[in-house]
This record gives sequence, structure tokens and C-alpha cells, in this order.
Amino acid sequence: MSDYKKRLPTIKYTSRDFQSIRADLINHARRYYPDTFKDFSEASFGALMVDSVAYVGDILSFYLDYQVNESFLDTSIEYNNILRHGRALGYKFSGRGTATGEVTLFIIVPANDAGMGYDSDYIPVLRAGSAFSSNQGTRFTLTDDVRFDQVDNQVVVARVNESTGVPTHYAIKSKGTVVSGRLSSKRFTIGQFQRFRKIKIGGPNVSEIVNVIDQEGNVYYEVDYLSQDTVFKEIVNKTVTNDSVPSIMKPITVPRRFTVIKTRASTTLQFGYGSNSELGQSSIVNPKNITMDLFGRDYFTDRSFDPSKLISSDKFGIGPSDTVLTVVYRENAETSPNTFVNGVNTIVSKKFMFESENQLFPAKKRSVINSLEVINEKPIVGDVSLPTVDEVRHRIRDVYAAQNRAVTKNDYEALAMLMPQKFGLIKRVNVIRDPDSTKRNLNMYILSENTNGYFTKANTTLKRNLKMWLGSHKMMSDTVDILDAKVVNIGIEYSIVVKPGADKVRAITLANSILVHRYREKFYIGEPFYISEIYSLINKIPDIIDVKNVSVVQRRRPPYSDIRFDIRQNTSPDGNYIVVPKNVVLEIKFPNSDIKGTVV
Repeated sequence: MSDYKKRLPTIKYTSRDFQSIRADLINHARRYYPDTFKDFSEASFGALMVDSVAYVGDILSFYLDYQVNESFLDTSIEYNNILRHGRALGYKFSGRGTATGEVTLFIIVPANDAGMGYDSDYIPVLRAGSAFSSNQGTRFTLTDDVRFDQVDNQVVVARVNESTGVPTHYAIKSKGTVVSGRLSSKRFTIGQFQRFRKIKIGGPNVSEIVNVIDQEGNVYYEVDYLSQDTVFKEIVNKTVTNDSVPSIMKPITVPRRFTVIKTRASTTLQFGYGSNSELGQSSIVNPKNITMDLFGRDYFTDRSFDPSKLISSDKFGIGPSDTVLTVVYRENAETSPNTFVNGVNTIVSKKFMFESENQLFPAKKRSVINSLEVINEKPIVGDVSLPTVDEVRHRIRDVYAAQNRAVTKNDYEALAMLMPQKFGLIKRVNVIRDPDSTKRNLNMYILSENTNGYFTKANTTLKRNLKMWLGSHKMMSDTVDILDAKVVNIGIEYSIVVKPGADKVRAITLANSILVHRYREKFYIGEPFYISEIYSLINKIPDIIDVKNVSVVQRRRPPYSDIRFDIRQNTSPDGNYIVVPKNVVLEIKFPNSDIKGTVV
């Protein structure tokens, strides 16, 4: 037995690549099979077998390493695998962004019989869902009703009687919020009940699920997670003309619900665990059954009371069965839905509602409807690109640390980036404590991205939506001011020394391409600029001996930003990096022309 153990071959488990596995196989064959295989030349059959086994071993080793790497967030490289890790940690991928903004709407209404003002019976409400289009063909949808009877709307005389000078028509100007994308719908025939049913809606262009309803009229509501059975519903405020609040938020219990699972290439709806037959029990729990469980005892145990248990449920929602499901969703097929000023000027569809519908003259009513015009006085912008792999990892860590509450700086930044798409998306955010000790509030600096992918200021609508979104998560004692970050455009100028006989044009072209690739990704707000990194990147090029005279210069003439920034004063004493204030972001706007190198 001992002799047998001594003759057992020694296997090196550290050999993982083709060459090392091949060398180990050859040594193994020479040592233990010297009389069987003697010819190990490259053209022999033995070499073929050794190469084949080494090839298989190399492939198995590669896929083993690949699978292990993809099992962890920090080492994953596949986009969808990173998103799966994120879902396990509470991160919800929003997919392709949308552009949101404000449009200005005009209508012309007839004057009253006295000619001293407009006829209020012909003042309409433009309903949500009306669609407009830009010069580039991007579709925009009205998200909320627009009431032309608001007291703050501008009213001017549009037409007068030429003989008497009495006004005959008035023009009314109002504003509405729009979001990019066109509405589409799909119908799905659902068979027998299936727990946690999944339905694939479409590809990466789906930005929002608008409505899900079955043929019996049951509405399914989107929730963040299936155990969440309460949502806030938007109710039209009948007294909007008095208090200027267009909608009221009302909490409702939703037994029929679904979650949205997005990847880089697909959008899927997942429904709950229960069936229609399990809908008998109310999700509202009696508080006394939670706080004091006696079970025949003459005493009770003191427990901490969680108010969320009042609306808790042991079910995961009701899934559809034996019905036809209609899904209405918004999709953005355009890669750049952002629009410049006055770009939205075409009416695709309009939905009007009149208070006294049956008492109006049809001709006057049609005249009011046909008079509708639309423009956008401000750019409509948003984040139009998918986040990179590094950005997704950063957001996942922030979401996991935030735990759906806003306490720390990272919490606020994570919540801002996770605002639902229908309210708009931002590209960069940074939160700092206000330096004025008497205010004791937080300053949130944000930036959006324009059509060409450059930093731009977020519009008023996006800021208003962001403030409402943060208000549902922040602490009561915190006050948050949403401000515009300042963009400073810079350029890089440098000179190099190449080796004797080396191609100077090739060397400078390679150096420029390396720097362009490095700085193509946008900086973060307050991120310092490391000049020493330029030396490190260029010195790795074989044909270059040394880098000299690296300088960072500011670009201020149009189309660059006009913000003044003293680069020399903000450079560290050793010249290795540039200190950037917490409300400033650097941007190399045109890398191909803003990065210039020369050969000395």
C-alpha cells in the first residue's frame, strides 16, 4: 500500500493556462509512461493529444474564472449580471432615460356678449395624453391636464371688431409638462393561473409602463417590490382654481400589482403569487392583533411596534389568469430625445374637455380646438444615455447604503439618481452642507445632459419634480436647496520628446487618442483633475521618451461655458492636480480639438 502511494503522480493544481498545462502533461507522460510515448515533437500524434487536452483544460479554466468573477459585484463585467447583483441589493435599473420639460400652449377663445372678457364656457381643459412633436420627429406626451382657466395664465386680446374696436377673441397662454416618447400597447392572452408570472413587454426602448388592465376592467399597479401593497394615486383636485393644486395624492391598497424588471435589452413584468380566489382577506390589519398577542395568557410581551404592519400582507399580490391583458407603455426609440428652444411646435393629437359640453355652439367649439399652438421656451433635456458599468456599480452601492431613506450625503445623491424616469433624469449630482452656519441646510448641485451629450443646466420642471421626490424620503429637519452646478470647460496642451528615428506623427496621434479615450467619460461634480495622470499615460507609449510642459487651459468663448475659473490659483503647490470646488464640474467638451500635443 505504501509503495502504491509513493507511485501516485503529483498533480500541479496551479497550472491554469495552455502552456503550463501542456508542459505538465509532457512531464507527466515522460515520467510515468516512458515506454509508451517517446516522440513529443510538434508533428507527432502524442503532441496532438497533449495539445488537445491542454486546450480543453485552458478553456475550462477560463470559464471557471469567468463564472467566479461574474458571481461578485466588484469583478463582474457583464452588464446584465451587474444589474442582477443590483436587484439583490435593492437597486432598480431605470433603463433608457427620457427627456422632460415644459411647453407653452396657446388657444384663442371667443369674447363674451359684452366684449369685456372671454366667454368662460369656452375655456377648455387640455387632457393629459395629448401628444406633440419636435422638428427632429421626437414625440412628447403631456403628463398632466392643462387648465386654461387658471388665474395666473396670461390673457391678451387676439382679435377686435374693425369697425367698433371691441375685442371679439382673446388669446390665453398656459404651460404644461411633457415627457419624451410615444405610447404603444400590447395585448397578451393569459391562460391558467401561474405564480409569479413574467411577461416580456419589449426591448431597451421601453421607458415607462403607463397602464396594465385585464378584460374584466381590473387595473394592475406598478410597485417597487411585490410585498408592497399600498401606492399613492393621483386624484384630480376639483378646487384647483382656488388653491392652485392640480392633484391630490391618496393612498390606496392594491391587491393586483406587478414589478418591472429591466435589463440592457429587455423589459419584463412580474406579477404576484396569489390568485383571484385568495382575494378575500383584507390587507388592513387590526392594530390590536399586532401589538398584543395573548393566546390565553394573562400577560403580554412588550414589543416594538412597526406602523408598516398596519398595511402588511402575507401575499405577494394577485396575478392575472384566464383573461386578456392590455399593457400600455411609453417607449423612446430616439437616441437623443432632447430638444432645443422652439423645437416642439407640431401638434400630433389633442384631447379637450369643456365644462359645459352640451351648451356650446359646435362652430365656436371647433374654432377653440383648432386654435391650439405649442412651443417650448426652454430646452427639454434629460439624461439620454445608459449609465456605464462603473456608474451602475456606484449607484448600486449607494442604494444599498441608503436603504430607501435619506440621511447621509450618499443617501441624497442615490435617491436623486433613482428618481422615476417620468419625472426626468439628471446626469450628475453632488450634495454639500451649506457653508452658512445660520441656514443649516443642504445644497444639492445637479446637471443634465443636452442632445449632444454635453453638460447643461436642469430646467425648472426637472428641479420641481426632484424636490417633490426627495420630500417623500428626507428627514423632517432637513431642508434641501436644488441648485445648478457650474461647468468649467478646459483643454489640455502638452509637448513630448520621441525616440530618435521614431515616427513623430504616429507617436503624437497615439498620445492624443489615449488621452481622448481617457477623458471622454464625464467628470463628477467636485472631482479634482490629476495632471500627473497625463504624464503617466503618455510615458507608457514606447516611442515617447518624456512628456514636457503639460498645461491645463480654460475654454471660455462660445460655445464653451463663460464661468470664470482660475486654474493656476486652484492648482496644488506641487502641480500634480487641480482642486475643484464642490459646486463645479470640469468638462473637456470637444476632446478631439481640446486635447493638443506637439513634438519638441
